[in-house]
Amino acid sequence: MQAKKVYYLIAGIVVGLVIYMIADTLMQPGVADLRGDYREIAFFRNENNTGPVIRVYAVFAADTLWDEFQQYGDFMPHTKYGNTKVFFFLDQDHIPNQVSGNSPYFPAEFESYCVGMYEKSAMGQTKLLRYPFR
Repeated sequence: MQAKKVYYLIAGIVVGLVIYMIADTLMQPGVADLRGDYREIAFFRNENNTGPVIRVYAVFAADTLWDEFQQYGDFMPHTKYGNTKVFFFLDQDHIPNQVSGNSPYFPAEFESYCVGMYEKSAMGQTKLLRYPFR
């Protein structure tokens, strides 16, 4: 009888830990938790899975909330030794619908509409440039 109680106690602890881990996983903050309106318009990821992975995003932002630009960039996927760049645009009519993995990342006609660029480098260092093409 005593062994059964220990078994149920251990089973209860395991079930409790599993429920806690699932709940903690589902409650992680993300882009949807930011106050601003952000929409990913264009995305590029190179095919290289053995070396540095390059990701480039063109994102519509309803407002220039610089702290949220930083947080948005931090939420984007990043691979060790890879590079992630996020370009922010305020004008929905002037956003590139395609980006490339090499500079220039989009046509020069859109550069004047870019209000911010977030970059996470190969070593995990981040920077946010305001008006990067001025």
